[in-house]
Amino acid sequence: MTMRTLDGRRFADMVQQGAAHLANNAKTVDALNVFPVPDGDTGTNMNLSMTSGAKEVKANASDHIGNVAAALAKGLLMGARGNSGVILSQLFRGFAKAVEGKQQVNSFEFAAALQAGVDTAYKAVMKPVEGTILTVAKEAARKAVEVAKKERDVIAVMEAALAEAKAALQRTPELLPILKEVGVVDSGGQGLVYIYEGFLAALKGEIVSAARAEARMDDLVKMVHHQSAQSHIHTDEIEFGYCTEFMVRFEPDKLAEHPFSEETFRRELSQFGDSLLVVADDELVKVHIHSETPGEVLTYGQRYGSLINIKIENMREQHANIVGKEAKTLPGVAKEEAKPYGIVAVAMGAGVAELFRSIGAHAIIEGGQTMNPSTEEIADAIRLANAETVFVLPNNKNIVMAAKQAAELSEQRVIVIPSKTVPQGLAALLAFNPAQSVEQNERAMTAALSRVKTGQVTFSVRDTTIDGIEIQKGDYMGLLDDRIIAADKDKLAVTKRLLDALIDEESEIVTILYGEDATEIDVETVVAYLETKHDGVEVEVHNGKQPLYPFIISVE
Repeated sequence: MTMRTLDGRRFADMVQQGAAHLANNAKTVDALNVFPVPDGDTGTNMNLSMTSGAKEVKANASDHIGNVAAALAKGLLMGARGNSGVILSQLFRGFAKAVEGKQQVNSFEFAAALQAGVDTAYKAVMKPVEGTILTVAKEAARKAVEVAKKERDVIAVMEAALAEAKAALQRTPELLPILKEVGVVDSGGQGLVYIYEGFLAALKGEIVSAARAEARMDDLVKMVHHQSAQSHIHTDEIEFGYCTEFMVRFEPDKLAEHPFSEETFRRELSQFGDSLLVVADDELVKVHIHSETPGEVLTYGQRYGSLINIKIENMREQHANIVGKEAKTLPGVAKEEAKPYGIVAVAMGAGVAELFRSIGAHAIIEGGQTMNPSTEEIADAIRLANAETVFVLPNNKNIVMAAKQAAELSEQRVIVIPSKTVPQGLAALLAFNPAQSVEQNERAMTAALSRVKTGQVTFSVRDTTIDGIEIQKGDYMGLLDDRIIAADKDKLAVTKRLLDALIDEESEIVTILYGEDATEIDVETVVAYLETKHDGVEVEVHNGKQPLYPFIISVE
């Protein structure tokens, strides 16, 4: 089978297959994140970004590849989440520009479009790092162009691109020492390979198989929900409104009547909704699905055994609450005259959000670890801030790129202060002075980022060794900025070691944000330790109510 030209219909099939294959393997991609913190969400971010692109393609069916590629680029742009999602959106933004106005493309034009995507993505990243999704995309495009110079078959070009992408992925540990130390390939690069596998299957007229996610059963029980409600742009567009998760513990008598086949189980469940993930072993099967009829899903699961760990969330209600809370921060915003300045901050945890509001934030985007907001959600918050100039505080290193992309879409003047942690964001906001000029505030807020040190206590989601520190799954870890400096099963022991590393002779103020997993006794113990061991510092304590991180510590 050969294909001399590629039109919009076939390219749309490629997009849908690529998105589906990535969705089936999103958790596998998540598991490749280097640091074992519970925010390894590269697969989730890429999946939600690609799903947004595929949805836009589906809504704009056409034989014209230029139009279909433009729809994909638009969907990806607005739905992009996290650094991996933003880079993915840039890859296909460049692709779309290259095929703009074309009804169909030949093999060389297709390869050239892949290369144009790489060029666009590299320009979008201030300091490109090799050994990442960028490298995998670059090597795949290079090989595609090389083959296309003598090969007129689009399928052959895609085969060559995929083969080189896989080879480049295996080389990523040689380019990034941390990948080699931990023993994994780059997660974003793996996500792109899954997309390209879907592309090739569609070109060949095949249906890519739903790969079985690789996870141990103790990982399955503690999988972190990826807050998928925000994968949809508008509440009324959510087709399947209930995020349904459960596990089935197999029972011999039921299996005798209904023998279990993972492939059949997945196929049968797919009729109940979308965003389906199925992981099974000999004793259990775990299911994640977005469905309009969760009861029917559970009834089907009971055919094979007993139900455990059931969780059903109304995504329409979640999304409406998020939108509603943001709207309430600016009552009557549509009728008000624009203010000179507005502040938008990303915050995870009701207490953290309230803290930002109390010191001047005009619009809060609920998000952070495991829940990166999309480009469009950030753009909407910028609009809600209703100001001539809006300062955006991402407060997470994986949200900075999406914030900058949202800024480019805005008609307002937008300044992204690249805060990578909540303490940095709070320090930047405190440095804001409405009596100063835009330029003065940008300098002051940016300078404030370097005057604060951030410590975070969280738990490990897997066994690993990093920088000579052996970490067991479930251990608490102390992170000083981007470095893991302590690991122990004792949460308070880790917190004390982290405080010792953070505080020096020049430290004056220590701010403790305690989360959902910290008890009053934990907080009292930490404060008492500070008063005894570091009595020269001033201590502030706030209930951040943040998940996943018992303590977030700021030292100035």
